[in-house]
Parts: sequence; C-alpha cells; structure tokens
Amino acid sequence: MIFRAATLTSVAALIAAPAMSQEMNFNRIASFMVAQNASDAEESSAEIISATADGMTLVYTDGPAEVVGFIDITDPANPVAAGAIELEGEPTSVSVSGNIAYLGENTSEDYINVSGVLHAIDVSSQTVLASCDLGGQPDSVAVSPDGSFVAVAIENERDEDLGDGRVGQMPAGFVAIVPTAEGSLDCDAMISADITGLADVAPEDPEPEFVAINDENEIVVTLQENNHMIVLSADGSVLNHFSAGEVTLEGVDTKEEGALIFDQTITVVREPDSVTWIDNTHFATANEGDMDGGSRGWTIFSQDGTIVYESGVDLEHAIIQVGHYPEERSGNKGVEPESVTFDVFGGTPYVFVGAERSSIVGVYNVSDLANPVLEQLLPSGIGPEGYVTIPQRNLLVSANEVDDAGARAHVMLFEYQDAPASYPHLTSAGMDELTGWGAISGQVMADDGTIYAVSDSFYGMQPTIFHIDVSDTPARIVDAIRITRTGQPAQLIDMEGIALDGDGGFWIASEGRSDRLIPHAIYHVGADGALEDYIALPPELLAVERRFGFEGITRVGDMLYMAVQREWRDDPANHSKVLGYNLETKEWSVIHYKKTEPTTGWVGLSEIVAHGDFMYFVERDNQHDARAVTKMITRVPMSAMDSMVALDETPAVLKPEVVVDLLPYLTSTGGYVLDKVEGLAIAADGTMWVSTDNDGVDDHSGETMFFPVRAE
Repeated sequence: MIFRAATLTSVAALIAAPAMSQEMNFNRIASFMVAQNASDAEESSAEIISATADGMTLVYTDGPAEVVGFIDITDPANPVAAGAIELEGEPTSVSVSGNIAYLGENTSEDYINVSGVLHAIDVSSQTVLASCDLGGQPDSVAVSPDGSFVAVAIENERDEDLGDGRVGQMPAGFVAIVPTAEGSLDCDAMISADITGLADVAPEDPEPEFVAINDENEIVVTLQENNHMIVLSADGSVLNHFSAGEVTLEGVDTKEEGALIFDQTITVVREPDSVTWIDNTHFATANEGDMDGGSRGWTIFSQDGTIVYESGVDLEHAIIQVGHYPEERSGNKGVEPESVTFDVFGGTPYVFVGAERSSIVGVYNVSDLANPVLEQLLPSGIGPEGYVTIPQRNLLVSANEVDDAGARAHVMLFEYQDAPASYPHLTSAGMDELTGWGAISGQVMADDGTIYAVSDSFYGMQPTIFHIDVSDTPARIVDAIRITRTGQPAQLIDMEGIALDGDGGFWIASEGRSDRLIPHAIYHVGADGALEDYIALPPELLAVERRFGFEGITRVGDMLYMAVQREWRDDPANHSKVLGYNLETKEWSVIHYKKTEPTTGWVGLSEIVAHGDFMYFVERDNQHDARAVTKMITRVPMSAMDSMVALDETPAVLKPEVVVDLLPYLTSTGGYVLDKVEGLAIAADGTMWVSTDNDGVDDHSGETMFFPVRAE
C-alpha cells in the first residue's frame, strides 16, 4: 500500500464534498500573511480592508505596525505584497473610491486630548494627495457610492479604566462629513454633524462606531456603547434615530467552566458594531456588544426603526455545530459578531456576518429580507475585523487582526465558485441536542468504518468521546459519549489518544501535567463512557516525566502502545519514547523514536496507530503558516516493535519512513498551515483520516481540518 503527497488540485478534490450537480459556493483560495508588508514590525494586523474599483488592489489598515498596506491580487490565488505607507499615528479605517483610498488616522495624545486626520491616498503611486484635520479621534470611514463625500465616525472613545469604563466621558463624538474635490478632499467644507442628545444611554456622549452610506447619500451610524442608531443626510441633518433595543436569547452558554452547556436564557441589549446597507431603506447590524450586551447575532432594520429580521441564537448555534464556539468568551459575548457587509453575487443578494471570537464568516442569502437563509460558514483567520466584496471578480476578502506567537495575521480571499463547499469538514448538525465540540486530539477507526475521537483538557469539565460518521460530507458527529466517574463528569484527565478495547469500550491515553494535577495515565472506559479502571505510570517513568506526555495510544492484542510527545529527562536530544504496556503481564517496555530535527521551535509525536504490518505515527513541529516544515505521517514495520526493552535497559531506536507529507493537504483549502495535526485513524482499505486540534478556539482560528488521505 503506497501513499503519496497529492497535488493541491487532487487534495482539494479529496477534501471537498462530492456533488451530483454543482451549485455556487464561496471557497477560500488564498491567504496572505500581513507580516510580508511589515517585516520589521514585531506585531502586524489587518483590520479594515477595501479594494480599488478594478478589484486588483487591496488596501488595509495595520494599527500595530502603524502602516496602511497594499496587496496585489491581480492573481487572487496568489496575492503579492505591494508595499505600505508608514504613518505617525494609528490607522483606524479605510474606504476606497476608484483609485483613491480615504484613510482615517488617530493621532490622539490620550482620551481627552483627541485628534485625527483624514487622508486621500493615490493607490497607484502610494502618495498622500490631501489631509484634513478631523478635530477628533476617527474610527470608521466610508465614501459615498457616487464618490462625492466621505463620512467619518469620530468616536472619541472612552477610557475603559475610568468611571467603571462607561459612557459618558467627554469629549463627545460626532460624524465628520468631508466633500471630495477632483479625487481629493475639500477640507474647508467639512461638516461636523452633532449627534448629541439623541440616545437614551449617555445622550451627552455619543460614541459613533461605524458608518455606511447608501445610494441616496444617506448615512447610517451605529453608536455601539449608546445602543443607538442614527440616519443622517449628506448635510448632517438627522433623518431618524432609534434605540437598537434588546433581545432575549434561549439556549446559550454563559459560564466559562471548561464545558459546552447551552441551557441559559438571557436578555441583552444589542449594542451594534458594524452596519451595512442592503438597499436604500434597510440595513444590517452586527451586534457585538460592549458595556452591557451583545446579542451574539445580527439584525436587519428598516431605517424607520422597524426590525425586519433578528437572527437570535441561530448564527451562534450554527457556529457551535461546526466547532467554532469560543468557550472562553461564554461569560461575555459568545461568538461576538463584529463585521457585516452586503453585496450581490450572481444575482443573489448576500449578507456576510463575521464573528470575531469564532473567526468565522456567515454567508446569508437575503433574497427574502424577513427570512434570510444561512448558506455557508467560512473559516477565516484569527479575529476577522473587516471585509470587502469584489463581485465583478467573484471575490470576498476578510481581514483578520490577531497576530501573536501562534499564527500571524492574515488576509484571506474567497471565490464564488461553481463548486462544492470545502468547509466545514466536521459538524454536529442533525443531532437531537445542540452539541458543541472542539480540541479534537486523538481518534481511532471502528470496525464499521466510523471513527471515535476525543477532545483534550480544554473541556476539562466535560471530557467527551465523539462518534463520527465519515460516510457523509462533511463528516458528522452522531453521538457524544461523556466520560464519567461515579456518575459525574470525570475530571483531571487530558485525553490525547483513544484505542478500542475489543469489547465495545475504549482505552484512553491521558497526557499528564503536574501543575494542573493531571496525572499521566491510561484509562479504561466502558461503551457508556464510565471510567472502569486506570493504569498509572510506574516509578521509573514518574521519576523522569515531563508534561509532554502521551499523545496517542493503539492496541495490538494484549499490548498497548503509547507515543510520548517530546523528550523526557532521560531521553537523548530529539528522541521521544514509545512505551508499551502488556495488559496480561502488566509489564512496561520502551523504544525510542528519532524525530526530525526542528528548523524552528520543536518537533514531537502526535499520534500512533497500528494497522496491518506497520505502526504509523504523526510527527509534527509546533509551527503555523509559512513557518511550518514538519507535518507528516511516518511508519515502521510492526516487527520493529519487537525490539522494545524493559524500562531499565537502553532502548533501541526506530527508523521511520515518511509515508505522507501533510503540508499539501493542510494548505489545500487556501488557508495557512495549522500547527496541531493530532488525529489519525486508518480504515480497513488503508484510507487515513487526519484531524487537527483547534485549541478550543482560544487564540486560534477555530478551524478544524478533518480529511482522508487515500491509498493508491
């Protein structure tokens, strides 16, 4: 049986859903690492993004690096860094009309001494044509569809460390309206629209967050902290205003307790962030929340204040089913929809809703404004902040702001294609109860061709075995078996591997961590999830252990084999233990696995699977995106395991061969390389099912890849 790394085209075909007849879908085709335009910056970000009229150049704000960046997308599948302009302050928003980018820059000294500038920039030459003093701290910038003026939300944001972080705090915000003149700015004609005295919450201190302009040159403004909406004319007159209101949500998780339990009912104010016009009388808001609320969804309003549609918990529940729910935000704002935009693709009107903390984009067909249909959920980078649509090129682009020690900040491009949707790879949709999942860390193939997978200690209060049907696309979780001890959720375990016991139950490998009181152990679990027995490490291993423990388990007859992720104290450099335990004799044995030399960071073992005449391993480094080098499946002959020795003897060293280079698979859907390839299960026909761990959507994009590698 031979496995070969596939081409990008063939890999994508393996992952994508088969379809008898094609339908239009958005699929990611490329990711651009923002650091390519700010290589000298310790931190870079893509926050708000726009595009030139010809759709060939993207322009985005990068606050941490204090630049406005440019990306050449002449070939959208291969975006190219096109330079950046350094600024003196923080760029906050950008909107492009034709080939002129209108950029807001915050130059404020503090929360009281506020100031800012609006620039007109020629994109082709990357030169500043004009700059206007705005008289306050800008946030959102929008240019009218006819290009005749620019509206800027002058937020003059509050200091969250003062007054319990609440409005009002002076100076008050306003909306600046700046006419354009021959592609530049007429600063002398700027209008400062007074919007004080309108909101029910802190009317003396409006904090406009976002602005959008319709074809009639009407400006809709969100006041997020004030929970209010205002519609202005181009001369700054107030046409209408109203409270954004509140919503009651049933079936939400409000506790950050390491479990996904959606049984609470709350009533919260919407506190909308971004807003987009759908037509000249209706607009949609993303209700992120700030001080007192955040309704975890989105709303369509008529500009007279009538609510045409409220998503309620529908978006959040759909996100839960595809494994993108951020448990660490349960007590705050859940999935946190922050961005919303609208456009028409192929004659179909769509609203795109970006959930910041879930790093996912909801694609809604809004042909019927009262009954939008969620057609897709698209994986974004970490913290999607802004979007731009380029319908003439069938492109949707997301800007993702989070840049940390893991994945760098990225801009992602999606194409509207006559093709199956390539995401999600795994879902719990269709189960009788709403079931959240994430942090998949190990898996095993059952005799019937289904897979059992475990989640790790991120959900420490709710350890679970997920039963997965891989005959459908996407693969579907059909059961969640909760691990219990004396009838209560088992605690102090970190499940990183699972094997069948041959009698309907399971052997579970737990990775120990002394600082969390989690022991290294092997647990025997019944078919109903009840813990029946455990095997502790002997003193010889406890004397040398480190927290980089078991990352997989497999069974061959009476033998259990466990892969240890990284070196323990008595291991040679770049060697990991593979341990054996005989269930009959209760004897331990060991052999060494020599890992690939790391280029950056470390390399470890993530899985072990016995299949046929071979023992298979997943070997990976801890790197994301373009820095990733080692993500592969290796194997040794099963006979090599006969060289295992007692713990007090010098271990032999396995000589693995590379079976599959996983890097082409991990980039096949247009994203950056995910770091944690942790699951491997092998079917009777040799098909390998591979999964990645999404870290419970904590400082992670939440994306889980779950895909087959076919045998030739």
